[in-house]
Amino acid sequence: MFGLFKQKPVDHFSESEKKLIVQAIEKAEHRTSGEVRIFIESHCKPDPVDRAKEVFAELKMFETAVRNGVLVYVAMKDRKLAVYGDEAIHTKVGDVFWNAEVKKMLEHFNKSNYTNGIVEIIHAIGEALSTHFPYDEKTDTNELPDDIVFGK
Repeated sequence: MFGLFKQKPVDHFSESEKKLIVQAIEKAEHRTSGEVRIFIESHCKPDPVDRAKEVFAELKMFETAVRNGVLVYVAMKDRKLAVYGDEAIHTKVGDVFWNAEVKKMLEHFNKSNYTNGIVEIIHAIGEALSTHFPYDEKTDTNELPDDIVFGK
């Protein structure tokens, strides 16, 4: 009975847009042992970086073997976003890289090109991951799902 009042997550992307984003993740991960996840929700109560850290932990992204997972966090209605990388990739690229990529993503978002902004940042993250953590067909496994995670 109470299930009738549950709030369904808002769907901000068409099926074709979701497919483009997932394909970008798959393409990026075919060149690296790193993992990329996308988390999208409507609102962000705390600071977006703090929320990204929280989601990173909820999704157990710290459990990758090499600690090279990256989360792209977006709160659509609040127009907030953050990129959070685990310790191994963060050590390699640092805040300068993350901030530059968020700035590029914001340029797309300011033109309402949300899908393009997300796909572009996935590509850039994939490049960084493949540089520092190249794909090894003998040992690499897909440690985390490639689907988009939608919050409230």
